[in-house]
Amino acid sequence: MSTVDQDVIAIGALQIRYLIDGTRTGAAAGMFELTIPPGAQSPPAHSHDNEEYLYCLEGAMRCFVGDEVRALATGDTNYTPPGVIHAFDNPHGTSARVLVINSPDIGAQYFRDISAVLASGPDPARMGAVMRRYGLRLVPPKAAGVG
Repeated sequence: MSTVDQDVIAIGALQIRYLIDGTRTGAAAGMFELTIPPGAQSPPAHSHDNEEYLYCLEGAMRCFVGDEVRALATGDTNYTPPGVIHAFDNPHGTSARVLVINSPDIGAQYFRDISAVLASGPDPARMGAVMRRYGLRLVPPKAAGVG
């Protein structure tokens, strides 16, 4: 299977390069490379009905999955089951590169839509509306218990 999208989608300091867009190819899953620069904290705590797999290609990051805090370094993996509240950050001094697989995929267009919202300045209401349209549920900070 050839790659679908190679353009880089910027969401704040994060960079997403879609490799397989399952929403466009009909594949059971989607895959993208995510670059997380030092100090990045994103996305807000959320849940969704798809499975999410991470494989750390380079660097280190921290994942908040349910009540757990998980440190990922090069070669480590993480699994987030459907419906579990999660978020991530990079408290380290170098960028992390992660391979992300979502099944089923939410697609590259979701990230483009979020990027467009953020381009006009922070707007939590509009960002929440985009997230809900793609099946993601934001979690209020006090209820999240992550990050």
